Amino acid sequence: MKGKLVLPLGHKGLIIGSLIVGLVLLIAAFGPYITARDPYQHRLPRALETPSLEFPLGLDSLGRDLAARMIYGSRYSVAVGLFAVLGGILIGSWLGIMAGYFGGAWDTLIGRLVDVMLAFPGLLLALAVVSALGSSLTNLTIAIGISNIPRFARLVRGSVLAIRNEEYLEAIRAQGAGNTWIITRHVIPNIMAPLLVQMSFSVAGAILAASGLSFLGLGAQPPLPEWGVMLAQARDYMRVAPHVVIFPGLAIVIVIVGLNILGDALRDIWDPRL
Repeated sequence: MKGKLVLPLGHKGLIIGSLIVGLVLLIAAFGPYITARDPYQHRLPRALETPSLEFPLGLDSLGRDLAARMIYGSRYSVAVGLFAVLGGILIGSWLGIMAGYFGGAWDTLIGRLVDVMLAFPGLLLALAVVSALGSSLTNLTIAIGISNIPRFARLVRGSVLAIRNEEYLEAIRAQGAGNTWIITRHVIPNIMAPLLVQMSFSVAGAILAASGLSFLGLGAQPPLPEWGVMLAQARDYMRVAPHVVIFPGLAIVIVIVGLNILGDALRDIWDPRL
C-alpha cells in the first residue's frame, strides 16, 4: 500500500508559493541566458550609481551591475539551500527509519545522538561546524546540512512509528517480504508528505542561514555574488546608496516568504489536522 500525494491545483497558497519558488528556480537555472552582463565587471567611475534604464538595480561600490550579480547569485543561495537540506534529508531519514522501524538499541542510540545535536540551536551548530572546517561555500553547505539532520531524523522516526504496526504492513510481513522491501516500497512512500512539507520550510531556513553566515564572513567569500556576501559588502554604503542593501535583502525575503507560503499550503493539504 503506497501513500498518494494529491495536490489540489486551485489552492491559492499553493499557486502563489509555487509561482515564487518556480520563478526563483528558473532565474537560478537560466541566469546566464537572462543577462549577458558580467557580474564581476568593475565600473569604478560609476560606483554606487542609482537604478536607471541601463542598470535597472543600479551599481554597487565597485561599479558592478547589481541585477547581474543578483541573478548569478541566486544559483549559489538556492544551491546551498537545496543541497544542504537534501543531505539532511538523506542522513536524517536513514537515522529516523532505523530508529523508528527497528526500535530497541537502534532507537536508543540514535535518539541520544539526535538529542545531543538538538541541544545546540541549528544556526549555532552550523556556525561551529563551518568554523572548524573553514570558510567556503562547500563547507557552508556541509555545516547547514549537518544542522538539519536531527530535525528530519525526529520527523521520520515519529512518522515511521505511526505506521510501523499497521495491518497492511503486518500482512506484507506475513507474506515473507523482507525489511528492505517493506521500507522502500511501503514505509517511505507513506512518510513522503510530512517530509516534503518540512523540506520546504528547511530550504527557507537554510537559505537564510547561508546568507547570515556569509554576511559574517563564514560562508561564501568575495567576489562571489552570493546574496549574504553582497549585503556584507553593501552595509557601509546603506546611507549614501540604500539600493545596494535593499535589493539583495529583498531577494532573500521574497525567496523565504515564497517557500514558507508553499510549505504552509502543503501542510494544509497533506496534514489538515494541523
